[in-house]
Amino acid sequence: MSSDLILLGISLMTWGVGEGMFFIFQPLYLQQLGANPVTIGAIFGAAGIAMTIAHIPAGHLADRIGRKPLLMVAWILATVATWLMAIAPGLTLFVIGMLVYNLTAFVSSPMNSYITAARGKLSVGRAITMISALYNIGAVVGPWLGGQVGERYGLRTIYLIAGSLFVVSFIVLVFIRPQPIDPHEPNESTNGKFINRRFISYLSVIFLAGFSMYLTQPLSANYLQNQHQISLESIGVLGMISGLGIVILNLSLGNLKAHIGYLVAQAAVAIFTLTLWRGNTFAWFCLGYFLIGGYRFARSLATVQTKNLVHQSRMGLAYGITETVGSSAIILAPPVAGYLYQIDPHLMYLVGFGMILLSIVISARYIPRPAPAS
Repeated sequence: MSSDLILLGISLMTWGVGEGMFFIFQPLYLQQLGANPVTIGAIFGAAGIAMTIAHIPAGHLADRIGRKPLLMVAWILATVATWLMAIAPGLTLFVIGMLVYNLTAFVSSPMNSYITAARGKLSVGRAITMISALYNIGAVVGPWLGGQVGERYGLRTIYLIAGSLFVVSFIVLVFIRPQPIDPHEPNESTNGKFINRRFISYLSVIFLAGFSMYLTQPLSANYLQNQHQISLESIGVLGMISGLGIVILNLSLGNLKAHIGYLVAQAAVAIFTLTLWRGNTFAWFCLGYFLIGGYRFARSLATVQTKNLVHQSRMGLAYGITETVGSSAIILAPPVAGYLYQIDPHLMYLVGFGMILLSIVISARYIPRPAPAS
């Protein structure tokens, strides 16, 4: 692994601790600030819009001006947004900070482009899943730490600690080297070669898969606390187990062919949905949260498979489009989850499980395969 990837991995590992501290608790903090399930779903839907709108411009800019500048901007904005959430006295300012934080999800496209270009002898799949695993090593510690701090000092305190960790993460990021800008493919003067039927088919598949896998996630912490009386400390443990699952899935399955790994990842999230729907003990919930790591693994593999469909010079833009489609599923899923939760908290798991099974069938049939080597 190159020195740049090592530094990026350390920066992301530190970031993972901070983000892991508050991520799983956000719906609970929104509930404390006065939001009901439908409102929480709408807020997460708006956060999904923030996550979606900047991916394509960011990917395009990464191809034009370089990847490191966009990484720096994303780190700064996300750090400022976290401090805004930390000092917010009420729901409105907190939601503004949350939306700005989610806007910085545009970093995915330039970061994956950076990893792809800096991977050396590693395959694209192994490089991206390995860096994802490093981030999630930090995310293993974060939820446990957040649960301990939140139980003793209140959920607001975890944002103060996370903001401090993000400053450290940014300092490490400063030392990665910029990369040269890839020349455009000489024969590609229009988008006709770039936007093709295989790419459009692929985007349709990842939208359905993303929606199905994410549907039950935004309100699961509320479900566990309200329906099963699970404490903040225990929810923090579940978040830690989730991070551990992401690490293990990325490291153990990262060498699978991407389209096979994508199916395995969806199956893992289907089991998560089933265990929360039908399970009634903490052990079952631990199993489910270990397997929810399949969602992050699937997002990584969605990016990996994009590399097979476009030219190197359009890599950032293609990653941006892929992330936009994946994130657009996050816009729609939370409001639907909030509506289903309001009717019956168990209903979102029943619907989610059925949709993931449908997604697996469609993915197996229609996801593009890499062209055989000649």
